[in-house]
Amino acid sequence: MDSGLESDDRNFITALARGLEVLRCFRPSETELTNQEIAARTGLPKATISRLTYTLRRLDYLVHSERNGTYRLGPGVLALGYGVLAGMETSERARPEMRALCEGPNPHVTAAFAEHHRLQAVYVGVQRSQQAVSLTMNVGARLPLFHSAIGRAILAAMTEEQHEHLLHLAERERPDDVPRYRQSLARAIEDYATLGYTTGYGDWRPEINGIAVPVVSLNGDRIFAMNVGGPSFLVSPEELRDAYSERLLTAAASLSRRAVE
Repeated sequence: MDSGLESDDRNFITALARGLEVLRCFRPSETELTNQEIAARTGLPKATISRLTYTLRRLDYLVHSERNGTYRLGPGVLALGYGVLAGMETSERARPEMRALCEGPNPHVTAAFAEHHRLQAVYVGVQRSQQAVSLTMNVGARLPLFHSAIGRAILAAMTEEQHEHLLHLAERERPDDVPRYRQSLARAIEDYATLGYTTGYGDWRPEINGIAVPVVSLNGDRIFAMNVGGPSFLVSPEELRDAYSERLLTAAASLSRRAVE
């Protein structure tokens, strides 16, 4: 929990923030957590966690297992997620563009659409090729904002004020990584200025190559990004540059606010 936010802002509701922090503890590969595990991840006292999980359970955001004492995300969270996805008109418009990218010369590429949350880029749309060897990322997958191509594309479209806010957040959450974050931000800005897109060749995971471009919603208040990539032993940086960069730029231009300005 970010104590700096709590102390600096009188309008900040700590109880609400703590409840949301509990929900964020669940990772894509996990279905159940105990109060003790949630306490360890949030840094909050176990007694506080017990009250929070009880409240979230009463509101159907968590489901409790009497058998082993664990909690899993409930239908209330799913309802919120569907509400968010239903409101993402831009991501709906991106579906045919992602399909077209996956119909390019390499049958092993994956295309995705993401929006950022704190220091992560969260996939809100994914289109995979039909080949057996392709990336297995799904909607809801979370990638590092500063170290993935799609995260860097989001950063490239942000203002300096937004950059400073994220770096301030990184200083609180991952102080040892801030110099690396600054280097990655500089690379994102340089790549976008010189290439028109951002790159991630083994930076996030050694076995993944990708390129990405920002997409600004039509009303201008949200920044998304679209990527294309795949396993590094099947999708090379050269192929992404030569066969997919123009396709990606064209797709993003058709979706972005900048295309209609």
